[in-house]
Amino acid sequence: MKIIYAGTPEFAAVALEALYAAGHDITLVLTQPDRPAGRGMQLQASPVKQCALAHGTPVAQPVSLRLDGKYPDVAREAHELLRNTPHDLMIVAAYGLILPRSVLDIPPLGCINIHGSLLPRWRGAAPIHRAIEAGDNETGITIMQMEEGLDTGPMLLVESLPIAADDTTASLHDKLAALGGKMIVEAVRKLEQGALPATPQPDEGANYAAKVAKEEAALDFTQPAAVLARKIRAFNPFPVGSAQFATPSGDVTVKLWQAQALAEKTGAAPGSVLAANAHDGVKVACGEGVLHVTELQKPGGKRLPAAEFLKGFALADGAFR
Repeated sequence: MKIIYAGTPEFAAVALEALYAAGHDITLVLTQPDRPAGRGMQLQASPVKQCALAHGTPVAQPVSLRLDGKYPDVAREAHELLRNTPHDLMIVAAYGLILPRSVLDIPPLGCINIHGSLLPRWRGAAPIHRAIEAGDNETGITIMQMEEGLDTGPMLLVESLPIAADDTTASLHDKLAALGGKMIVEAVRKLEQGALPATPQPDEGANYAAKVAKEEAALDFTQPAAVLARKIRAFNPFPVGSAQFATPSGDVTVKLWQAQALAEKTGAAPGSVLAANAHDGVKVACGEGVLHVTELQKPGGKRLPAAEFLKGFALADGAFR
């Protein structure tokens, strides 16, 4: 089957590689424009672009696909390219641009999307983060037919997987990316056989997974330890949970990479450091329970296990807030 593929990050690159491995003819790849990244802020191609170029596939990087938007000339050129590129189907995964009706109508077999949640549970940009943050026990991949609504289209394939107690967004992302690659190959195979029925999404249970903002990284120790532990897992690797630690010379921002909630009762004020040593690690009083922090990072330093972190940063005389 001839396919146009639209995606940008590693999640989408994994599925694209699976389609290549299955022998499909990827005739064009759409991805976001190169962005500055790294310490030198040099322009870098997206993982999807790198994958496509490695396979010799043409790549287009329009800044917009909306004919009524800020860049109508760019959008018209992109529409023309899509119409003139031989294809049967368009597959979209974490592309980063909204596909207007004028684009959705171009592919003969329509557009299908690889979405990282069990729809309609988490629609939107950050379904992996929000599933962990909310304390969900499972998540999965939904292959859906795209329509103009935000992740509201009929479901074509659904497969779930459990969220482990120690899963972070990083680890769960990798599991879901691999599952998405497997499922999109299966979906295309079934589509070729005419055996891919669509099931409308139920209205009940829909939630919006808003994009994660840097400001959300700041932890509030008046919250229960269980809530904070989930946030830390959800914000790993971005934006990374953080807290201000009071020192005699002023507050220092400490990043918290790994932590578990302990059901311990304490009369200490939220944010108080209850333990900070190689044996116990770092324990912080919360509004309910205790947060046991096992991996931290000081400004300008590396992320370290608590025992190593404490060798160069004393926590005993201050408090988090």
